[in-house]
Amino acid sequence: MLSDTDRRILRHLQTDPSLTSAELSERCGLSASACWRRVERMQAQGILRGQHAIINWAALGWEVEVSLRFTIDKTNPRAFDEFLAAARAVREVTEIQTFLGRVDVRLHVIARDMAHYQQIYREKILTLPHIADIEALMQVAVIAEDESLPI
Repeated sequence: MLSDTDRRILRHLQTDPSLTSAELSERCGLSASACWRRVERMQAQGILRGQHAIINWAALGWEVEVSLRFTIDKTNPRAFDEFLAAARAVREVTEIQTFLGRVDVRLHVIARDMAHYQQIYREKILTLPHIADIEALMQVAVIAEDESLPI
């Protein structure tokens, strides 16, 4: 599926996604046009989904991070969809994941401090529809964080 050249491009983009087309092509030993065609092809195939900024929320004053795990009351056939739609509307939710198993949904929530988190929890989280159970995990530290793959 991927050639060695494609893998080389991906390795360089993982290391430094801010590379210009000229820098990327030079590091990969390709002409700028050939490199760009390969990048465009990988984007069209969904291999490269785009570039994004990784924000340090704590540096912006959002010092509390909580992972909330939900079990949804599935007696209503629309429960899952209604819960997800309501969760998307909570601005402090930065990530939503769904699972198979005991836990149905995980929300990653940020807050400025514990008082702010308490407000978010009471006013926005507990009002989400179809909650059967909630488990909260307070983040203490990030030990390892690496989204790169061994390509």
